[in-house]
Amino acid sequence: MTFRPLLALLMALSVTVTASAQSAADLGASKPRKESTLPLLPTASEADAALISAHLLTRFHYDAQPLDDAMSQKIYTLYFKLLDGEKVFFTQQDMAKFAQDKDKFGNAIWNKDLSAPFDVFNQYVLRAIDRMNYARGLLKQGFDFNTNDTYNVDRKNADWPKDQAELNDLWRKRTMNDWLRLKLAGKSDDEIRKTLDKRYAGYIDRVKQLDSEDAFQTFMTAYANSTDPHTDYLGPREAENFDIQMKLSLEGIGAVLQARDDYTQIRELVPAGPASKSGKVHVGDLVLGVGQGATGPIVDVVGWRLDDVVNLIRGKKDTTVRLEIVPADQGQDGKHEMISLVRQKVAIEEQAAKKKVIEVTDGGVTRKIGVIELPMFYSDFGARSEGDKNFKSATRDVAKLLGELKAEGVQGVVMDLRNNGGGSLYEANELTGLFIDQGPVVQVRDARGQVQVQGDDDPGMAWSGPLAVLVNRGTASASEIFSAAIQDYSRGLVIGTPTFGKGTVQTLIDLDRFASDPTTKPNYGALKMTVQEFFRINGGSTQLRGVTPDISYPNNGDEKDFGESTYDNALPWTQIAPADYKPVADMKAYLTQLDQLHDARGAKSPAWQLMLDELAQYKKLSDRTTISLNFAQRETERKQLDALQADFRARHKAIDGADSAQADADAQLDDGLNPSERSLKTELKEQADAKKAPDPQLQETAHILFDAVGLINANPKLAAEVLPYGGKQGNSASMAAVAGATPLPTQNSAGQSGGASRAPAAASSSGH
Repeated sequence: MTFRPLLALLMALSVTVTASAQSAADLGASKPRKESTLPLLPTASEADAALISAHLLTRFHYDAQPLDDAMSQKIYTLYFKLLDGEKVFFTQQDMAKFAQDKDKFGNAIWNKDLSAPFDVFNQYVLRAIDRMNYARGLLKQGFDFNTNDTYNVDRKNADWPKDQAELNDLWRKRTMNDWLRLKLAGKSDDEIRKTLDKRYAGYIDRVKQLDSEDAFQTFMTAYANSTDPHTDYLGPREAENFDIQMKLSLEGIGAVLQARDDYTQIRELVPAGPASKSGKVHVGDLVLGVGQGATGPIVDVVGWRLDDVVNLIRGKKDTTVRLEIVPADQGQDGKHEMISLVRQKVAIEEQAAKKKVIEVTDGGVTRKIGVIELPMFYSDFGARSEGDKNFKSATRDVAKLLGELKAEGVQGVVMDLRNNGGGSLYEANELTGLFIDQGPVVQVRDARGQVQVQGDDDPGMAWSGPLAVLVNRGTASASEIFSAAIQDYSRGLVIGTPTFGKGTVQTLIDLDRFASDPTTKPNYGALKMTVQEFFRINGGSTQLRGVTPDISYPNNGDEKDFGESTYDNALPWTQIAPADYKPVADMKAYLTQLDQLHDARGAKSPAWQLMLDELAQYKKLSDRTTISLNFAQRETERKQLDALQADFRARHKAIDGADSAQADADAQLDDGLNPSERSLKTELKEQADAKKAPDPQLQETAHILFDAVGLINANPKLAAEVLPYGGKQGNSASMAAVAGATPLPTQNSAGQSGGASRAPAAASSSGH
């Protein structure tokens, strides 16, 4: 989703940002933002960018709406939701004063006078600093935890505090809860006071670093998101990062940075990147200064915003950057070292497609099931258009992995699209072509009502054996196109929970193209604008409703807060005429049998029952809206929860082994700390443990395919019904895969899957 409260930005500035990025350093704008000067004022370029965006949104948006008083009120409402969504900074008295601007934001854009939204932002900065200072003052006197006070932890539907007295009482309770969490974790009063004072002081530092670009970004996000949930304004840096995310490649040093107090710390090294290959940069190192080229001056970056440090380290391929660091093992007062690195093109493999093989054994029979995890539908259209033979593409990568899985003798394939928020519409179409012979994949309707059918024109399949697509609520947009096409063709089984429900297509527009003087470099940013709606080939839409799985898994309860249906201004569900297509198989021929086998297995599976119990506990905790601030009551609740988690750990140990139980223990106990307050070693261990944690849903999906292969092997008539095209096209590949042999390569090779001859569309079906 595009909704980003400003609090999330402030937290991000203290956690992690990748420094392996593509553009560098015009260093004129790279001065430190240790503290901005109030009041923040809009620039002429920002006013121009807002006006250009308004012209585009009111004329070319899929659901174009005038920028009038009604839209101004929508922007006003969302602007305050972004600034103060928890209603903890402003009072009702403040809001009464702000209300005079409720219908003026539209005119502010048309008149290129952004003073009104900037005035609000300046007031937010002052209030945020004031509230943190108030909380710091409360720490000096401590708290009485023998009262019956309660704290509302879910304030999205709360009113703003009536007046300053009510606001102070709210912050007393917020600060009490922060203290109580640390106290329950065993911290002494002195430790708690020190931890919280440092936390609140750090928040003040980050708020003081907010600048005009942040104010403008927040205001334009409110405008863009008011047109529909997936239209968004991207400031210059966000546009750059979006481009990197889509390409999964960049030019830089290959390091991930995070803020740690006033310092920038190396959190991770990208394999084969310049930093890693140098052997001189290590996880945990502190970056104190950055210099450009072999002789450029070293800029002291202590106390800088993290994204400003990243901006200094970014740069073009084959250029030099110098880092002044303190090695991780020497602490902040250690000997400084100077390291020179040459920036190179770096692949971001973390978001690339990955494979593994799961061996499922049941009834004395073992079968190999291949799994491809695809976090997003990425594509480097720029490199492709330039003729780069190694351009990054989700379809190319998946085709390669399918070939490797076939060589390993898998008998079924799971496409794991859980939490895949989308990406390129073109890639979703191409990827579907790996699993069907030829035919339409998706229908796209523009603002004029014209419908275009996109599909796979190339014959052949990269995989023609049993297929499952694993989805959840985080499966959105391009992922829903793929899942819906597989379901409509009855090409495979869709398994999991209902998907997000995003059925719109966005295009990214570089606003610099509209500069009045083409010789200038205004750096207006970009507009990610909804321009089309996509429909399934059966004529239905994924909008609002998402894709309903053929075999359903239990929900985790997040659907009430997460998904297209939670947006007030989401487009309605509609349908159009179906495309000209025919299902290639009939999953219903054995769906009932597979569902029954799944239910029977789940009923007696300790791992599945444990997952259900943990989900139930998660829902119970997440449904709470208020918590007690009485120490004795919270301690009793903590002991009850610890006992329940101890039972969960014991069950995990019995099922998965001791390592899993310990990982579960580390992840579950509340230490009262924010992520940046834990040691880097602890953070990295938690991250590694999470990756190694058992995955009952994936295991069960593999087992369902195990069952499918068994039913196919036992019944040739059924095989003809459920294998694509009756097993006649690509039949040797299908039957060899089911039998576990290694078939000959199919006609599809990497980069030549369906429709590869067509020019890539500029649009993306980017995720929420």
